[in-house]
Amino acid sequence: MIEESGNKRKTMAEKRQLFIEMRAQNFDVIRLSTYRTACKLRFVQKRCNLHLVDIWNMIEAFRDNGLNTLDHSTEISVSRLETVISSVYYQLNKRLPSTHQISVEQSISLLLNFMIAAYDSEGRGKLTVFSVKAMLATMCGGKMLDKLRYVFSQMSDSNGLMIFSKFDQFLKEVLKLPTAVFEGPSFGYTEHSVRTCFPQQKKIMLNMFLDTMMADPPPQCLVWLPLMHRLAHVENVFHPVECSYCRCESMMGFRYRCQQCHNYQLCQNCFWRGHASGPHSNQHQMKEHSSWVSNSLPLRTSILSCNHWHHPSGTFPFSQTETLNPFGLCEEG
Repeated sequence: MIEESGNKRKTMAEKRQLFIEMRAQNFDVIRLSTYRTACKLRFVQKRCNLHLVDIWNMIEAFRDNGLNTLDHSTEISVSRLETVISSVYYQLNKRLPSTHQISVEQSISLLLNFMIAAYDSEGRGKLTVFSVKAMLATMCGGKMLDKLRYVFSQMSDSNGLMIFSKFDQFLKEVLKLPTAVFEGPSFGYTEHSVRTCFPQQKKIMLNMFLDTMMADPPPQCLVWLPLMHRLAHVENVFHPVECSYCRCESMMGFRYRCQQCHNYQLCQNCFWRGHASGPHSNQHQMKEHSSWVSNSLPLRTSILSCNHWHHPSGTFPFSQTETLNPFGLCEEG
């Protein structure tokens, strides 16, 4: 009896581990729901080592486990899901050098429990094939463009036209991800979600789908998705400039420059938390920078550095209720 009780406590602890670790990151102090959601899902992605698996590896795992032959509405058991996930990670370790091997068992446990929490809240022990594909295709690494091409292939007919009912189902599945990290009030599914993406229900082919999903701004219900990819891009970007609020001598990630206050710049942690000092106000326009170009660099080098990103930085006011749309991306990794 004591041993059984101990095993139950261990199982519950394993199920909650990822969420406990996520809470410890204190993401909830981020005032903007778009950034908060993207940061949480990026944390889940990295903690589960999904950032090391691109969409092509994921498609291969689907095929190896026979998911490509099953109807989207087919339900698979948790044990079969575990088999799919296991194959993803064991194949990953085969591709990684011996010095960078991941803990396969831990990764399986974390991802499996997260997927169950997100997609089997009723505890039925089953998930649909489409749920599995939608979640793993969204949360894996790789370019957003490649992911969206795959998603479209799962929602289109033989003529290459998007089936709206399948896109609606995709939104239902993918918006369970923000809900799973407690951001449902901002990005949960509603019956109007499809219409916010494609207000005029005309024939949607691949290029129109990609243009809509990767537009600036993207559809409101999915605004966190391109940001999650941008976070991956800027995590290791170094800015050799002092934050005007916390006085940290350099910044990593995004950098925010006020368009009104002379040389007033904030690191991402201070900006996301709404910090301001001196004459600067949260209502001032801020420009987001995802790279650093020294003023001393030759003009040609500066131009090349700008072109590398293929998009202008976003300019926006800070507001607790306003969702930022600083996206002008083409392909994100």
